Amino acid sequence: MQGGRAAATDIPPWPAPSLQASAPSSTVDYPLHGLELHTNYTATVRGLRGPNLTSPASITFTTGLEGPRDLEAKEVTPRTALLTWTEPQVPPTSYLLTYDTPGGQTQEIELAGGLTSHQLRGLFPSTSYRAWLRAVWGESLTPPMSTSFTTGGLRVPFPRDCGEEMQNGVGTSRTSTIFLNGNREQPLNVFCDMETDGGGWLVFQRRMDGHTDFWRDWEDYARGFGNISGEFWLGNEVLHSLTRAGDYSMRVDLRAGDEAVFAQYDSFRVDSASEYYRLHLEGYHGTAGDSMSYHSGSVFSARDRDPNNLLISCAVSYRGAWWYRNCHYANLNGLYGSTVDHQGVSWYHWKGFEFSVPFTEMKLRPRGYQAPAWGG
Repeated sequence: MQGGRAAATDIPPWPAPSLQASAPSSTVDYPLHGLELHTNYTATVRGLRGPNLTSPASITFTTGLEGPRDLEAKEVTPRTALLTWTEPQVPPTSYLLTYDTPGGQTQEIELAGGLTSHQLRGLFPSTSYRAWLRAVWGESLTPPMSTSFTTGGLRVPFPRDCGEEMQNGVGTSRTSTIFLNGNREQPLNVFCDMETDGGGWLVFQRRMDGHTDFWRDWEDYARGFGNISGEFWLGNEVLHSLTRAGDYSMRVDLRAGDEAVFAQYDSFRVDSASEYYRLHLEGYHGTAGDSMSYHSGSVFSARDRDPNNLLISCAVSYRGAWWYRNCHYANLNGLYGSTVDHQGVSWYHWKGFEFSVPFTEMKLRPRGYQAPAWGG
């Protein structure tokens, strides 16, 4: 071959690249097998005429990267979508999944290389989405695969509380997303009790095993702490935001072994931080005895801040954070399991001051709430 040229074609790793050699009168394709991903190669071709070799013709090329295929959105609900794909023959280092949010922002998620699916959560109802998936190989990314989908609709797209969430057909107790003041830019994960007394209850406090420390400061109680599937305090700021936007009832459920009692209040409100999260409640009925009405009108106190200005700090003396007065008949944020007088998780009108209640839940729902026909 005299004056010939060499060229690499079909560079992606599958099918194998071909080396194409051409001379003035002919063209030859020769497939190269067993090449590695994203690797630089140099191929050289010489012509052979009798015992003589022609001058070499060389080409340098880089093999490509194989990305995922067949990206699809399946099992699309109003708030979730399952993305599935076919992985490359050789699993990548990782995947990069991106999707646009309704607010115009791009959400980016890094996924392990061996995965073939991922569920998107926290999506907005009746909203169109587009998602892109790339394979990551070290510093390199494959071209994106994309898919589009639209989430389903809900009766109340952005529920303000668990009462509105129940109108969406949620009939079992579970973690749900609500939106403060119905604003889709203010999502909040909460636990909804959809079974007790017709359901629709938003749980804002739970004690059950002592695994979460409730002996905390003012800021912790303001912003909330714990795990909403276990023990937690949702936060005084959230309580204020919820109860200033509507009329709410409050319920306390108490359990000790086989015994179970409750206290329910027709009206419940928590003031702002400037008012020290002052408590307002009235209208008791139930089986636990009324240990909360005494605290109505009281400000919230914690170990590092006691706006009451009493001779003693109730929060420090009784190891809790609460709407103390002088000092308490209920102390549901006290020391778990403590039988020291007044310091445990106590509800005086049921078990007195020296018994620490093993299980407590405090919850709220819209005043005058009525369960929908499909509710609990």
